[in-house]
Amino acid sequence: MMKIIYAGTPDFAVPALESLLQSEHEVIAVYTQPDRPAGRGRKLQQSPVKQCALSYDISVYQPDSLKQPIDVEQLLELEADLMIVAAYGLILPVSILNAPRLGCINIHGSILPRWRGAAPIQRAILANDSSTGVTIMQMDSGLDTGGMISKQVLPINPSWTSFDLHEQLKQLGADLLINTLPIIELGQMQPKAQDESQANYAAKLSKAEAEIDWHKSAEQIAREIKAFIPWPVSYTHLDGKLVRVWQASLDNTRTVRELGDVLEHNNDGVYVSCGDAVLCIEELQFEGKKRCSAAQAFNGRNLTGSQFL
Repeated sequence: MMKIIYAGTPDFAVPALESLLQSEHEVIAVYTQPDRPAGRGRKLQQSPVKQCALSYDISVYQPDSLKQPIDVEQLLELEADLMIVAAYGLILPVSILNAPRLGCINIHGSILPRWRGAAPIQRAILANDSSTGVTIMQMDSGLDTGGMISKQVLPINPSWTSFDLHEQLKQLGADLLINTLPIIELGQMQPKAQDESQANYAAKLSKAEAEIDWHKSAEQIAREIKAFIPWPVSYTHLDGKLVRVWQASLDNTRTVRELGDVLEHNNDGVYVSCGDAVLCIEELQFEGKKRCSAAQAFNGRNLTGSQFL
């Protein structure tokens, strides 16, 4: 049995924590980011990992960073065998990386070194990768550069959004962690160095990159729409107002005209000219309104002849 510190913040990190809590190992503390304002009321909201930890009466620590001497000393006093990190969101200094007896490991949502960084799930979809997966690595001072302990590949279903892939990977990560812990506990792990020539940086998403550029191919736009769900959600403009696009597919039966032109709107979709082909928007959301299907939108307004900008 190992004494483990767990560090994570979003929903992606919850299944691994729950699996740990059901295992023979002892979770002696949980680290997560400070409560943040959220929602219309901007009330402080606990992270999903904090909510999970408190439901099991686990001590929770929420430092703004781990660089202050008091925070390092506090973690050292826990005398952990291992620290497990999953989408924590804070950089671990060398003093923290070396604190647990067996060091720190990370559950990363990509087959390293393919996508290092904050948004490996979304970048995999944007790049049209055929597969991705989870890597458990020994952490070092670099950004996702540590030696790989174990990995599990997952084929990407072409219909999946980032949300769908996220749901698959968070459980895959939990299962891989539990299967990897015996190797670590017995001192049998042999971290494999990453091939730096194959590394790519998965930059954090921004709202700006979710704006649809109708010069792009219909295939690329459809891929972006899947990648930006559930956030920041692809969007365009109609008559000066924002329109979010939640679901779309390629259409090869219509002829392209001016970029952004709505060629036809019927119960099946809103057909829009792109750089090389036509995109069929099947689900959209007008500014200040709820998400709706193309058929529901058609009942209120026929967009044929309009132009998205």
